[in-house]
Amino acid sequence: MEAETLNIGILNIMHDKSDTQKRFAFVLKQQSTPVKVTYFYPTMHYQGRTVPEEIAHISEPLDFLKVKKMDAFIVTGAPLEKVDFLDVTYWNEMQQLFQLLQKLDIPQLYICWGAMAAANFFYGIEKQMLAHKLFGIYKQKLFTESKLLEGLPRGFTAPHARYAELNHKQISENKNLEIKALSETNHLFLVEAKSEPQVFLFAHLEYGSDALAKEYQRELKAYPDQAAILAKPQNYYEDFAQMKNPIFSWADTQTLFFKNWILQVKKERDSKLRKNSGML
Repeated sequence: MEAETLNIGILNIMHDKSDTQKRFAFVLKQQSTPVKVTYFYPTMHYQGRTVPEEIAHISEPLDFLKVKKMDAFIVTGAPLEKVDFLDVTYWNEMQQLFQLLQKLDIPQLYICWGAMAAANFFYGIEKQMLAHKLFGIYKQKLFTESKLLEGLPRGFTAPHARYAELNHKQISENKNLEIKALSETNHLFLVEAKSEPQVFLFAHLEYGSDALAKEYQRELKAYPDQAAILAKPQNYYEDFAQMKNPIFSWADTQTLFFKNWILQVKKERDSKLRKNSGML
């Protein structure tokens, strides 16, 4: 017994929420398996104030009853690397979500800050600030085999954009975690849990060709007095001096990674359906 459509929930906590949903809609709906995506926002973040109209229009308040109906779940990145986890306004809600997802035992994809938060909650891995923002397109080094990276060539590229990193030593010493790949700069790319359906992706593979340019312009607008020291996306423009003509060099990485992840989600969902059908 196999259902047609995969139901995937996404907690969208990125700064550019509309663009983020368009990016995920693109990468998830180009799959051979039909995907229905439900976008959520953390309710605790808006306690005592009105939810912005745009956010209310494109997403739903995080509802754990609806989460229970999902075949898989994604937690996006967030512009919170510089904030302690306990100081995040919706940290309690995030912890409840993590606990539920683990109990449901469904595939979980945690991205960038979402990966840092989940790895900290589940395994106590500490977040550490980087001396400078990791920002640009970098080649990746594969350490151990991963089904999610099948089909990718040696030195495949991926976009990174973050101010913090998880403690590599703590990950390596944790018997439940495995580093699958690092960037050429020796920053985390992919970590997977060994006995849980948890994937920690530290690159923004959902990013489209213009995402890094938009991120730089957003920071430039927010901090005009820091223009001289703001990190510029590396290995991204044909003309770096003029910051023109971005190159979408990670397109194949994006396509294959999400294809492989969706195949894993479908395999897990169909296996559960067959098991439940046999018990009837």
